[in-house]
Amino acid sequence: MAESIKATFKRRFIAGLFVTIPSLITIGVVIFLFNLIDGILGTFYDLFLGKHVAGLGFLTAVLLIFLVGLFSTNVIGKRIITSIEQAILHIPVFKSIYTAIKQVVDAFSPQNRSSFKKFVIVQYPREGSYAFGFMTKECKVANNGSDKELIAVYIPTNNLYLGDIRLFNKEDVLFTDIPIDDGMKIILSGGIAAPKEFHTGKEL
Repeated sequence: MAESIKATFKRRFIAGLFVTIPSLITIGVVIFLFNLIDGILGTFYDLFLGKHVAGLGFLTAVLLIFLVGLFSTNVIGKRIITSIEQAILHIPVFKSIYTAIKQVVDAFSPQNRSSFKKFVIVQYPREGSYAFGFMTKECKVANNGSDKELIAVYIPTNNLYLGDIRLFNKEDVLFTDIPIDDGMKIILSGGIAAPKEFHTGKEL
């Protein structure tokens, strides 16, 4: 009886732990970002008002981001932002950094439907070992008059934002019926969010 109660308590405790840890980490990250942003922008309000108002800097950051988003979606705003981007791209050091960051952000943006074409399965890093990936491009390699069709696949190796780019023969790529958004969830969850069954096909 005592052993049964102990085992039940252990199972319930572990279950509660797995629910609590992600929540605590999420809350911790939100608090950290809140304090960081509020501390930076709040300093200006401290000087202007003569006292600290918690959250005022953070709310200002949220409002500024919203206004930038609003501004960037109209015709005039797009032209101004494009001009600013072009100016940045003419600065040697900033060009490399800005381009790399923008490409990463654009690739994983929910509004960008052109970066990732399909959620696929490939044999990687060796034959007999399979990995999830995202098809990014179809290309042809011309060699002595014959064309070879290849598929460029981005394979995440560290969460989602770091990975390898590999070229595969088209016939070696399994195209799944999993939407890109769900594919991202599968990668971020370490495979836990993967469905028990899904369909694949050789053709796009």
